[in-house]
Amino acid sequence: MALYPLLRPLIFALDAERAHLLSLKALAAAPAFAPVQKDPALATQVAGLDFPNPVGLAAGYDKDALAPAQLLGLGFGFVEVGTLTPLPQAGNARPRLFRLAEDQAVINRMGFNNGGLRAAADRLGSRTRRGIVGVNIGANKDSTDRIADYVAGVRTMMGIADYLTINISSPNTPGLRALQDRGALQELLGRVMDARGLGIPPIFLKVAPDLEPADIDDIAAVAIEQGIDGLIVSNTTISRPPLQSRFSSETGGLSGAPLRTLALERLRDFRKATGGALPLIGVGGIASAEDAYARIRAGASLVQLYSALVYEGPGLAKRIATGLKALLARDGFATVAQAVGAE
Repeated sequence: MALYPLLRPLIFALDAERAHLLSLKALAAAPAFAPVQKDPALATQVAGLDFPNPVGLAAGYDKDALAPAQLLGLGFGFVEVGTLTPLPQAGNARPRLFRLAEDQAVINRMGFNNGGLRAAADRLGSRTRRGIVGVNIGANKDSTDRIADYVAGVRTMMGIADYLTINISSPNTPGLRALQDRGALQELLGRVMDARGLGIPPIFLKVAPDLEPADIDDIAAVAIEQGIDGLIVSNTTISRPPLQSRFSSETGGLSGAPLRTLALERLRDFRKATGGALPLIGVGGIASAEDAYARIRAGASLVQLYSALVYEGPGLAKRIATGLKALLARDGFATVAQAVGAE
């Protein structure tokens, strides 16, 4: 892992999507490392699940659940696979993934490319249950009943996933973000929670950063009313802060360092809107222990990252966990839970 700075120029010489696929295949072919061990200072419980540390891998890297065990061995406290849809789909036309190296950012318009829920469920169902693996579910692009697609995802993955994420925040499936509107969200979450039944597995809702104050209040109210187990804040953004890369005008969702401020602001907004009644998972622009700690102090019980791995390499999760432990100790917190919302 210490070799990554030397290997990065070779990796960056490849098309971004090709490099991603090659890294995933290499990881899937490797033996599974031992998952991270529980650390008393970093361990935390959210939605009834015991996380050995609060640093997770966001959905998008391992869409088809090819290497969750290997990814857990990189030091992540949990791994989220997907997004998975009921039917396999190819996603949008290539090129659809762009590195913005000057900005430490990524733009993607993948479009939920995946091999379908059933194939991933078969793989996950046969794995040794060591470590927390969540499943991010979505709707097919050409579905005539997108809410039914989410219900199918819940039914397929119950008993297999440690938690489920309802992803209605990708900007790359036309009309998907409309499910964040109050009426649509009430119907969606009502049917999803009915499908789940007795409270296992936990269900999280992943929301976009590009929301107005009224949207935030509506989403928070509906999420609490429907009894979901947490909010993941946030996904990629369609906004464009000043960027230096030649790929800055590409359409799709922007992630990485330029998203950091917006994602932190949105987390604070949802902390205020929920009054601390729901666990929050902070995502977007997290690349260091300081970034992770800022989200925790702003109200996140867990954090996730993905784009920063492109620039920092596979050792990042362990570095963040180590640094986070030092920051907690510096400020007199014995556990992560004590620091949540301390801001």
